[in-house]
Amino acid sequence: MTIVERVVRECDLPDSCGGFGRDAITLGWEERTHVHGRRRTDGGVEFGASLPRGTVLRSGDCFVLDAERLVVWIVEKPEPVFVISPRGEAESALFAYHIGNRHQPIMIENGSLVCPDVPGVEQLLQQHRMPYSRAVRPFTPVATTSGHQH
Repeated sequence: MTIVERVVRECDLPDSCGGFGRDAITLGWEERTHVHGRRRTDGGVEFGASLPRGTVLRSGDCFVLDAERLVVWIVEKPEPVFVISPRGEAESALFAYHIGNRHQPIMIENGSLVCPDVPGVEQLLQQHRMPYSRAVRPFTPVATTSGHQH
């Protein structure tokens, strides 16, 4: 089984990959943070990953499987999320604080805050009268590698 140890951006693929086949691997945000383990492309090709700690895979990233003569593109899986629409910077900071205080990841996108649609979050949004909507879109939170303990 091929073990992939590095990520290549699509724009940086070597010329030697020109004749390689193409496949994709569709991953949710948590799966895109797992640096070690067995993977399977959408087309069914299995390979291993042993990536540097802290790697977060994004659309446009690729794996090159030389033995299989295959380039595998990362596709960010659309996931259920809440899209929160603060009415200003102060609200944005307050809402981000409350979401973070619940240990929920958050993404900042075009002035909106986006967090996973998980149990308990909607109650928080309603309790603090945060304007929100539901959507299904790729989710990549900020600072996915930081952590703390209480």
